[in-house]
Amino acid sequence: MPDKPIAGKLYVVATPIGNSADISRRAVDVLSSADAVVCEERKNGARLLKELGIDKPLIELNEHNESSMIQDILVLLMQGQSLALVSDCGTPVFSDPGRQLLVLLAEMNIQVVPVPGASSLIAAMSVCPFNLEQFQFAGFLPPKTDQRQSAMTRLSRSDQPIILMDTPYRLSKLLLEIQQAFGKKQRVFLACDLTLPGERIYLGTIEEVIQQTNNRKAEFILILDRPQRKQFGGP
Repeated sequence: MPDKPIAGKLYVVATPIGNSADISRRAVDVLSSADAVVCEERKNGARLLKELGIDKPLIELNEHNESSMIQDILVLLMQGQSLALVSDCGTPVFSDPGRQLLVLLAEMNIQVVPVPGASSLIAAMSVCPFNLEQFQFAGFLPPKTDQRQSAMTRLSRSDQPIILMDTPYRLSKLLLEIQQAFGKKQRVFLACDLTLPGERIYLGTIEEVIQQTNNRKAEFILILDRPQRKQFGGP
């Protein structure tokens, strides 16, 4: 009877957030040697591999199919294949699909290996002048207005800097919500389109940043300095 194959590994591979030169040599080596690449969207995964001159099978894993696909991925790993997980850009899993897969692999005692690299969050924090020894990462707020307002109410009571993300088309909406919840004088740091030719960093009061961004749409990280407001909608 043949020996049971040794389970493969899942490599969680960070890829560039904009500038393609930010790919690491190790990431290229891992993507080249993996049996297949698990990507968030096939189009973006195919573009990445084409730019690197790598030809590998692609497996889509995203918010729409993660629950159904993780068992298929587990089977491949149990068969001894090694897979590389990438997101559309940056470091996978953090605010991206893949968490359910990691939970399953932890339960099955299958090795997961980080291949670190570009991260929009760390890039923004590295140039932010606020004291970020401690901070609250709030990530993406709920899409519905009433739920967002409730989240803002809670965040406005924080005694730590707050980090927020959202989709590019909600940037202007989020800035206006911040102004209402935290007041016009709330200091913010806004990093837009990091590593891209249109990269821009804004620093000032939320009132000033709203005027400067002028309804801009961009990939962004928003950092609020320690809030001075404690009540939503106060003076």
